[in-house]
Amino acid sequence: MRRARTPQPHPSREEEPFVSDAQPITGCRPGDIAPNVFLCGDPARVAKIAAGWDARRTVCQAREYTIVTGTLGGVPLTAASHGVGAPGTAVLVEELVKLGARTMIRIGNSGGLDPSLALGDLAITTGCVRDDGTSRTYVVPEYPAVASFEIVAALVAAAEELGVPARTGITWSLDAFYARNAIAGPGGSMQSMSVGGYWPSHLEPRIRDMQQARVLNCEMEAGVLLTLAGLFGLRAGAVCVVSDRTPWPGPAELDMDNNMARAIEVATRAMLRVAG
Repeated sequence: MRRARTPQPHPSREEEPFVSDAQPITGCRPGDIAPNVFLCGDPARVAKIAAGWDARRTVCQAREYTIVTGTLGGVPLTAASHGVGAPGTAVLVEELVKLGARTMIRIGNSGGLDPSLALGDLAITTGCVRDDGTSRTYVVPEYPAVASFEIVAALVAAAEELGVPARTGITWSLDAFYARNAIAGPGGSMQSMSVGGYWPSHLEPRIRDMQQARVLNCEMEAGVLLTLAGLFGLRAGAVCVVSDRTPWPGPAELDMDNNMARAIEVATRAMLRVAG
């Protein structure tokens, strides 16, 4: 007589059923990742973030992902690069969370949409317009991408203590750097940044709509980070240097390192304030 199969319980989130010894993309293992993580796009920025730490070790150098883990003042920290855009950011966040990350602050570059922003100002994200494809794969578009109030408050306090110009507001988090951005043309017009001037007619009004809606800045990763933070129960936030304006006045206006050291200092001070 055939014995009936005993039903197996469905794994809960707390059981983390997909954690393996080594993560498939970064190769990181248990013990490699601290609970407190700084994220950035450029792999070269990881070394700058970790430069003042008391101790550090490199745990990953794969694809766009460079990851360093160490301590500062006894607080365990990790700095990790995610490359450009939402898909790679989601991969990194998934693997870091599975290895124990619980608080994340993104340190990045952004375009200023608010005309009152100056180059080098810091934009502290309170929430995002989710205009990327990856976060919509995870959850319906109506789901909000909201920064942790603790992290926003800590970033604001750190900027004030250091005397760094900073604004809080909504970030437009988008895909397609060249298609979604524009060059400022004569008479307030906008011109394509894409190959051969390719630019569908709906893209220019999209930029103007974001400005009309008082959106502060635009970048490509905070939306998916904050969406996943909500879904996975994390604390997360973002602080970005205004490294150019949207629409773009031209190459002379772009400076990726303008005030980045101060952004790192603000983020570090904020992380130490909220680290559990």
